[in-house]
Amino acid sequence: MFALVSVVAALSLVVTSGSRGASGVSAEVGPSPRDFIDIRDVARSAEPAPGPDASTGTFTEDCGRNQDEHRNADNLVASPRLRNGAHHTHDYVGNLSTTAFSTDAGLAAARTTCTDGDRSTIYWPVLRRQDRPASHAHGDEGEHHGNIGEILPPASVMVQFRGSRATHVVPMPRFLRMLTGDPVAGTVGPELARAQWGCTGYPDRFTTLYPRCPDGGVTRTLDFPSCWNGLDTDSEDHRGHVAFPGANGACPPGTFAVPQLRVVVSYRVPKGAPIAVDAFSEQKHAPITDHAGFVNVMTEAQMARVVACLNAGRHCRVGEHV
Repeated sequence: MFALVSVVAALSLVVTSGSRGASGVSAEVGPSPRDFIDIRDVARSAEPAPGPDASTGTFTEDCGRNQDEHRNADNLVASPRLRNGAHHTHDYVGNLSTTAFSTDAGLAAARTTCTDGDRSTIYWPVLRRQDRPASHAHGDEGEHHGNIGEILPPASVMVQFRGSRATHVVPMPRFLRMLTGDPVAGTVGPELARAQWGCTGYPDRFTTLYPRCPDGGVTRTLDFPSCWNGLDTDSEDHRGHVAFPGANGACPPGTFAVPQLRVVVSYRVPKGAPIAVDAFSEQKHAPITDHAGFVNVMTEAQMARVVACLNAGRHCRVGEHV
């Protein structure tokens, strides 16, 4: 009986989401077939060499891969105090209490998935298989905005802080809020877009398209701004208080280099499966809309450990003596 219900649900999903081609992609819902690319057709990239004053270390945390299925359609940074303000579903690691109504005090007192006790919150839109029935996971309000299909659980999540290629870094202030990427880049253009899709086994190839991966290992690399104005933990547009460094790794005038958060989320995707990142309906699941949010809830002592590791050029992991 369960198998029969699953088949019927899957057929219903295909019928109600528009006509599909051989790839299983709906022209009405999106994404388009032109939103996909074979990773072997993507050019290799390389970062410039660090300068003499660079902070070349890394600090890697273990915050799990959202085994707790902490999901909701909120966006604490961009839409605080607005339930379902994201209109699509987010996956979370770190702080287990995060909703649109979270306060600094509430975040500081909550449980966390990070093994070192870091209560920071990190979140990004879920990835779905459109040829499967909806997951109906807790907090999956995003389905009501054209985000259809089974949520793919991350196979792994790497949370890493990196140094500056130009200078030493200074500590982030507690409760600093940041965004990366642009959820409306599909319609307004790529100016704020930061999507970096890739494949396991191809660490030097990034694309703003959905990758077709030979071994089925799809990755999303989410890099956050790492230049802070030294004053504010937030700004009116949630972007003006932070910036990305230039091509040479240097921060813009009037800003200071802080540890750069990089999050790499990986998935196991069967060959040819139609995938789509959750998005606003008018974006038609364009892969360039990939984005993420972050609130730093590290204590001063925790952040000091990160800064010391980066500035000393060490590659630290949680549990190591630093």
